[in-house]
Amino acid sequence: MTRSKATGLSSDIHYQVRLHDVNAHLFEVTLTVPRPAALQTVSLPVWIPGSYLIREFARHLQELRATQKGRNVALQQLDKCTWQMDCQADQALTLRYQVYALDNSVRTAWLDSERAFFNNTSLCLRVHGQEDSPHELEILDSPASSRWSVATGLSPRKVNTRGFGVYRAEHYDELVDCPVEMGAFWSGQFKAGGIAHRFVVAGAAPSFDGARLLADAQKICASAIDFWHPPTAGARARTKPPFKSYTFLLNAVDDAYGGLEHRNSTALICTRKDLPRTGVTKASEGYTTLLGLISHEYFHTWNVKRLRPAEFARYDYTQENYTELLWFFEGFTSYYDDLLLRRAGLLDDAGYLKLLNKTINQVLQTPGRKVQTVAQASRDAWLKYYRQDENTPNATVSYYTKGALVALCLDLTLRSQGQATLDDVMRALWQRCAAGPMTQDDLLTVLKALSGRSYASDLNRWVHSTSELPLKDLLTQHGVRVHDDPAQTAQQLGLRVSEGASIQIKTVLSGSVAEKAGLCAGDEWLGVEVGSGTKAQAWRLAKLDELNLYAGAFKKVQALVSRDKRLLRLPLTLPGAVTTWRLAVADAAAVTRWLTR
Repeated sequence: MTRSKATGLSSDIHYQVRLHDVNAHLFEVTLTVPRPAALQTVSLPVWIPGSYLIREFARHLQELRATQKGRNVALQQLDKCTWQMDCQADQALTLRYQVYALDNSVRTAWLDSERAFFNNTSLCLRVHGQEDSPHELEILDSPASSRWSVATGLSPRKVNTRGFGVYRAEHYDELVDCPVEMGAFWSGQFKAGGIAHRFVVAGAAPSFDGARLLADAQKICASAIDFWHPPTAGARARTKPPFKSYTFLLNAVDDAYGGLEHRNSTALICTRKDLPRTGVTKASEGYTTLLGLISHEYFHTWNVKRLRPAEFARYDYTQENYTELLWFFEGFTSYYDDLLLRRAGLLDDAGYLKLLNKTINQVLQTPGRKVQTVAQASRDAWLKYYRQDENTPNATVSYYTKGALVALCLDLTLRSQGQATLDDVMRALWQRCAAGPMTQDDLLTVLKALSGRSYASDLNRWVHSTSELPLKDLLTQHGVRVHDDPAQTAQQLGLRVSEGASIQIKTVLSGSVAEKAGLCAGDEWLGVEVGSGTKAQAWRLAKLDELNLYAGAFKKVQALVSRDKRLLRLPLTLPGAVTTWRLAVADAAAVTRWLTR
């Protein structure tokens, strides 16, 4: 704690958080500014780094009041998230306010009688002009939290055995980059690379196998640390990870999936049934997906939290922060998340190819890849990626999935030349950019230095145009056979649907036979009519795959749909052969050389 010699008061910005009303889902925050400006301005961020959407956190802030020495200070709201106080510069300023918290995601805040979670972008006003000063966060215990513990990546200054007390951050950026979990959660620990890691799980069912989760997470973390900090050739020592400890905060719920990276922690959310279960040795598909999420967010500790777009050298919390490099920072991380599972021994070659197969088909089945470049998709994240609708697959491409395939193409091309791999490129970028801001020119410089040739034209085709990626040729060169298999009915028709009591059309893909027939997002597909005259038959559809059963040899049918309560007959011409990719190991030795270190 830093103290002023003149006043004897702490000069740290201090936030005190307490549970005001768990049933009303309200936190109360007391912010103390020891040395405010004469017209002190404060604001709440409008977004949280790593999630590229303006979320307007200030909409949940209420009853803001300011005082000095017990006297009210006049407040003026300057805009949607900014306030100015007419205060004395030589007196400590206290602000009190409440924050409503009922968003059970990784991005904002949650409070009920069973659990609390918050990102400080949702709770902690930014004191303008003092962002680089030390900040303290004090989390108060209360009767409502008597059975709870606290977990966070913040450095403890004075806390009790359950974690309640005072934590310290060097500056505001660090404060808001360390989420807080509170509750009667499960907790376990392990070491990787000599670093202490804590894994916290809220909401797990009694069948949860915590020991297996810890063992598998330890393998992932060790593989990531080995990737970024390999032993130096001819020496025992190696560089150290950029954090002294790491905390995983996982919230298990009925149905959700996602994660958000932070400097020495990550907030995760998963479907409860996807957690590993005691007595079940085979990893379920859902658990493998969870391990991929853990790998992804942990890899981000290096790639985007330290090595980051030059535009993110200093976050602007008041507006969008644009970059065209999310294809690298999210896409390359998406390439390595599953690859590190393979290197950690949590997947075999066939299992890895199955996951890669899924990514490839997702991109190939997205018409938007011919409309939008992956660089444009990065810049448009604020407008399009987090605001998806029925036309999203037709107009956009994911910088996660296509970015991962760009990484794949770079890696396999480098390996074909035999002089370097993408691993070498990533580590060289880490050194070149001093684990800090990076541009595409840095990537091109490193690629040329390691390979002896320019990759400018490759990136222009793969990243800055809508040209198809050379996936099949590169995979074949590295021991993978690409089969063309018949596509599923929805893919043949160009539809994305949900099936339950009926078939609900969610998306109609551009250029598809469904679009040509006039099917529309929002339609309920009730049935199909075949034949004509006295031989006409109509059948009710319960599942889309029943279409071929009832169409039989007919290539032209009538789709019977309900649109806004109107019943329509739409002429549908069934498509010819539509295929999808299936990857298989052709040369086991070649595949293993690629997938292992």
